Amino acid sequence: MRHFSPKSVICTGIIISVTGLISCAGYHLEGQRPQALVHVKNIRVPLFENKTLIPRGEALATNSLIDAIASDGTYRIANDATADAVLKGTVESINYDQVRATRLDTLRSEELENTITLSWELRDAKNPLKVLAKGSATGVSRFAIDANLQTARTSALPDAMQRAATQVVGRLTDDY
Repeated sequence: MRHFSPKSVICTGIIISVTGLISCAGYHLEGQRPQALVHVKNIRVPLFENKTLIPRGEALATNSLIDAIASDGTYRIANDATADAVLKGTVESINYDQVRATRLDTLRSEELENTITLSWELRDAKNPLKVLAKGSATGVSRFAIDANLQTARTSALPDAMQRAATQVVGRLTDDY
């Protein structure tokens, strides 16, 4: 059995540590931004506009987007004074489609799918006329029909909003 001297063990440990630190050089903990948004670090998200009949849909969309931005970590949420850009959005539409009907009556739904469409625009905070990025996103969620259709629809709404907000943040971070 071979024994190693304490000196050789320490030297080997130092070499491994230095190699590990050098190999991580150049990596960042935050996400990479698209070239057009390199200067943007802080985003202000005002209350969305709501063109639908969803009660408090604008608040739900705004909160979903803020949560998605915070979860991603590429950008920080800011106020008027510290924002580099302003992300304005609109809840454009919500559509319900039948996914599954009862076996004997095709007009009686058992499962529905809601599709939410958000439009958004990122503008420079210092020059509001300059549009940095814009687009639209859709979020889809499925839900089963129970005794109260309104409760089922309301319960499925946050999931669809979160999916749409994740698409917006994906566009801002990956530029796909």
